[in-house]
Amino acid sequence: MPTMSEVARAAGVSTSTVSYVLSGKRSISEETRRQVQEAVSRLGYSPHAGARSLASNRSNVLGLMAPLRADVNVSVVMQFVAAVVSAAREFDQDVLLLTQDDAEGIERVTSRSMVDGLIMMDIEAADPRIPRLAKLRKPAVLIGLPDDAQGLSCVDFDFASASKIAVRHLADLGHQSVAFIGSPPASLARHATYADRAASGFEQACRDAGLGCSLHASGATSADLGEVLDHIFRSGRGDSAVTGLVVHNEALVPMLREALAGIGLSVPDDVSVVAVAPVDVATASARPWTAVSIPAREIGRAAVEMVMDRLNSDKPVELRLILPALDVRTTTAAPPHR
Repeated sequence: MPTMSEVARAAGVSTSTVSYVLSGKRSISEETRRQVQEAVSRLGYSPHAGARSLASNRSNVLGLMAPLRADVNVSVVMQFVAAVVSAAREFDQDVLLLTQDDAEGIERVTSRSMVDGLIMMDIEAADPRIPRLAKLRKPAVLIGLPDDAQGLSCVDFDFASASKIAVRHLADLGHQSVAFIGSPPASLARHATYADRAASGFEQACRDAGLGCSLHASGATSADLGEVLDHIFRSGRGDSAVTGLVVHNEALVPMLREALAGIGLSVPDDVSVVAVAPVDVATASARPWTAVSIPAREIGRAAVEMVMDRLNSDKPVELRLILPALDVRTTTAAPPHR
């Protein structure tokens, strides 16, 4: 059965516009209404009968589980939250935000029929919340890619490919030795999937390109960064010296240029840097960073659309990986002559 999202794509409009045309809740231009109705007819779309019969019992609320753990960057998490809230509003849905790190929260909100569907963030490789979520008769989507999704739909950024693109860019410029500054040790210890996949993608890309490489976890403070940079650069000499960095730790990007200058290194004259970070982080500096941008808005919107598709139809399990793109700016160049 076609979904509302597929009707929207066929008509060249947003999913919310399709919803408004079908419900009559808002005034839509005659031309747009005609496009939507033609797409509905051509695809044979109709809301799921079971969903229609239960419509009066819906809460019109989506649950968003976004644990604010000590090792996550809250400002980045809130970008995802804002994206989910904004997309949900287009479907006339409110969002109930759950920030506790407890699996019991899932049953608490579903047993009381507080939400119609759930979106869960910050997924771990063997996430203890997933078995409980999989048992519920509620549509649910994971923002993340666990080892076993147990029949749940997932959407995420392709962090492994993001690291690979960054490494290939540095290799194409002629860098022979590169280092990866990744998530805090706590994120790696609990196997947050974004942290694991970014690191593994970096290692694989270095092997494929024949580059010397090293991986380093880092906390979010200037002292943590200073310790990591000291470890990376204190032993490298001559042709073995690190001349390229891939940084997947948003909290460190604003302080990175000054920290490198503190040990006598200039960007990009002495060391090239590629950040894997949201676009606002990469472009906040007067000299913006070459970066693979994390598309929080696109991921949040996709998660909401996937939940709503499953509320309104019998759409099967789905995996969406959003592919990365590199924006070359001012922080990468050919390595210095040794």
